[in-house]
Amino acid sequence: MAETQKQMNLSWHDKAACKGKSEIFFGPYNERTGAKEKREALARQICASCPALLPCRDHARNFAEYGFWGGESEEERSAGGYKVSNPVIKRRMRNQKKKAS
Repeated sequence: MAETQKQMNLSWHDKAACKGKSEIFFGPYNERTGAKEKREALARQICASCPALLPCRDHARNFAEYGFWGGESEEERSAGGYKVSNPVIKRRMRNQKKKAS
């Protein structure tokens, strides 16, 4: 069952492989592209074997979370049609679309 704004269930968090590794899943402000790619590659590896992958992903999609959640970056969630709460990401994605045009 998907989460809604009325019901936030974080019981899956106790099983999450990322517990205690926030620096891998939440990059610093103005992180350089190369550093971000390395950090997110490591996060993706951790998520790949995590027993909480799907509920974590659902949570991030339903609550517009910032950071790397459930094997997805903010850009990936935004590209999938999910709301993104970080305005920097929105601006970066608009600039990428302009460059691609």
